[in-house]
Amino acid sequence: MTHLWVRAEQRPNEERVGLTPEGAASLIAAGIRVTVEESHVRAIPIDGYKNAGCEIAPENSWPDAPLDAIVFGLKELPEDGTPLPHRHIMFGHAYKGQHSGRALLQRFKAGGGTLYDLEYLVDENGRRVAAFGYWAGYAGAAVTLKAWAAQQRNEECPPVGVYSGKDALNAELLAELNATGANRPRAIVIGALGRVGAGAADLCEAMGVSVTKWDMAETASGGPFPEILEHDLFLNCIFARPGTPIFVPRESLTSQRDLTAIGDVACDPDSDYNPVPVYDRATTWDAPVLRVATDPVMDVMAIDNLPSMLPVESSEDYAAQLLTTLLTLKEIESGVWGRAQDEFRKHV
Repeated sequence: MTHLWVRAEQRPNEERVGLTPEGAASLIAAGIRVTVEESHVRAIPIDGYKNAGCEIAPENSWPDAPLDAIVFGLKELPEDGTPLPHRHIMFGHAYKGQHSGRALLQRFKAGGGTLYDLEYLVDENGRRVAAFGYWAGYAGAAVTLKAWAAQQRNEECPPVGVYSGKDALNAELLAELNATGANRPRAIVIGALGRVGAGAADLCEAMGVSVTKWDMAETASGGPFPEILEHDLFLNCIFARPGTPIFVPRESLTSQRDLTAIGDVACDPDSDYNPVPVYDRATTWDAPVLRVATDPVMDVMAIDNLPSMLPVESSEDYAAQLLTTLLTLKEIESGVWGRAQDEFRKHV
C-alpha cells in the first residue's frame, strides 16, 4: 500500500503544512495510508488528522519511518549530512545552482533516496501543479512596505511574525503606513501576470499604493531597466532561470534613484541566475531586511518562507491545489511524479 508520511516542519517560523485533514481523508478513501507527525507549531491542529483516520507519529520521527514510506514536508531538512534513504516530497532548492543544493543531492545519492521537488511537480505543459506563490507575493509586499515605513522613521524594519489571517496583517500595515504621514510610495512588480506578482500587486493596491505591473513583454529587451530605479519599491516576483536579465545591477546602489526598498520575493541570492545581485544572503524574520546602501538608503527584503506569515490561508490554498496530484501517488513512476523523478536523476 502506498504510504504517505507527513513530517513536522523543523525550520524556525514554519507553521505550514501541505495536506489538510480533509485532504488526508480523501487520500485514505483512495487507499493511501497516511501518517501525520505531531507538531508543536503546525497551524492546523493534529485532532483534525486523527478524526480523518490518519495514523499519528511522534514529532520528527520521519528518519525511522518505514523505508517504503514517502516522506512529505515543505521546507528544508536539518543539515546534518546524514544519508537520505527515503523518497521525499519537499522544496529542495537544489536545481538552480544553489550552493547548498549540492550537499542535499549528495545526501540523497549516499542514501539511495529520491527527491520529488515540489517546485518541479509540473503538468504535461510544464506548469506547476501547485504553488504558494500568491501568498508569498502578498506577504513579501507587506514586509517590503513595512521596510519603507521604517525608513520614513529613520529606522530599519523591525522583526515580523505570524498573523492569524490577512485581515490582521492588513490592519497592522495600514496603521504603520498612515503613521508615517508621507504619501504612499510607488511600486513596480515584475512578474505581475503570475501568482506571486498577483499577490504582491493585490497587497499594494489594498494599501493604496500605485503599482506598475510588468511581465515578460516589458522585460524582453534584456535591460537595462532604468524605470525600476524611478519607483520607491521594487518587487521581484519571477522564477529565475538561465537567461533571466539583471533588474537591479550592483552599480545602481550608487546611482541617482528613487528606489529605496527591494522585495526579492523569489529569493535566490546564491543562485547563478539571481536577477537582483545587490545582496548575497537571505534575510530572516528577526532581521527582515539587509541594508545594502546608505546614501541614499537601500534595503532588501529576501525572506524565503514568506507564506508562513499567513500559515492557515497559505496551507489551505496550497493543499487544495496539490491534492489532485497526491491522489496519483500510486502511480509514482509516471505523470507528474515521473517527470519530477527524471529531473532529480538528471541533477543527482
